[in-house]
Amino acid sequence: MPRTRAKAHPRLTRDAERLIALANGLNASGSLTEDRYWEAQMSALVARLLENGNDAPIDGALDHLYQTNLGGYDTLIELVESESEAVTVMQADHAWQALLMAVPIVAWSKYAIASGTIPRAEADILKVQLQAHVLAEGARLAVVPYLYSIDQLPRHFSEVRKLAAKLADSAVKDETPRVDLTRLPETAHLLADTRFVVACAAVPRGKPLFRWQEDASGHAGRAGSLEQWILQARPTLSKLLPGCVFECLLPDAYYVNCRESDRRVRPFGIRAAVAFLENALEAKAADLQAVVAGFGDERIDEYRVAFSLVDDSEVAHGVVWPLYGREDETARPGPLDEVLAQLTEVGVTEVKKLQGTFTPEYCEDCGAPLFANAEGEIVHAELPEEADVQAAHFH
Repeated sequence: MPRTRAKAHPRLTRDAERLIALANGLNASGSLTEDRYWEAQMSALVARLLENGNDAPIDGALDHLYQTNLGGYDTLIELVESESEAVTVMQADHAWQALLMAVPIVAWSKYAIASGTIPRAEADILKVQLQAHVLAEGARLAVVPYLYSIDQLPRHFSEVRKLAAKLADSAVKDETPRVDLTRLPETAHLLADTRFVVACAAVPRGKPLFRWQEDASGHAGRAGSLEQWILQARPTLSKLLPGCVFECLLPDAYYVNCRESDRRVRPFGIRAAVAFLENALEAKAADLQAVVAGFGDERIDEYRVAFSLVDDSEVAHGVVWPLYGREDETARPGPLDEVLAQLTEVGVTEVKKLQGTFTPEYCEDCGAPLFANAEGEIVHAELPEEADVQAAHFH
């Protein structure tokens, strides 16, 4: 999930200043021995802040480092994410190490993409398949019986740690987790989106957590786990996502899979948009034209793709292709090449690439992103009045 960075330099608390100093120390470290010292100091401070639900010093330190030292930022964000998603649970005199996991399913459909409660029978099947094909032998697991959208996942580090601790306790005790799902926000209705199953796996400290850690091939075992997960889980997931085309990602740690799903959903957004317009405008992909423009403040942060009928200047629909992490828009092949390749793949042959970088603008009334038309004017995407835009639900 992309983080929004503040441009101002708010006053830093003592804890934030300490985190900055520790992160810079670790980033400049020249040995594993020194690394371990800085990591221990940072872990203790971050754990205390998270346990107290105090995210502000962490966010302040990250914002400061993002603007002043990207190496220090990477160091701190990695440790904070680890402290948020990984917890230790004691059972009698035995320590269990637990990891919060995200199980992403990237989907697109001309119908509404389902979310919400997973029936107990289906949740139990997913739990069995995760234990059989993803987790190491003997790992215990708790699965939240809910299909989350990205907007419904916990947003703050302390919230993630709280959820991890609750689910870890349920996993070790082999109990059904009790999670309050009544106050979750509504799911935004998008043509392409990711759904998540959230789970927590626990093993005795020092034991392998994932199936591929037990495999002599090591990292290569991930491919086999993913293959088996897709094969065995797809029938159950198909019931939960009727009318959808979807792709399963390998179940893994919470934060890494949230980021990976952000990347993997982007091509689905273009596919879904073209399929939607073909239906709404009663046209073929070859009847559409796309205008691709880079948007950002200091550099290109995202590409916005505006769709219209060929020889029509009115933008009917638009798709945002955000850039994440260290993606370089100047590299070749790079993100722009991916966008163009996806347009070609879905059959859109009339494509115009605009030069320069446009300032990101949004509609003041509805908050929707604005797009560049073929003349480089920033406009609102509006379907023609005669378009078939009735909301569709799969039954």
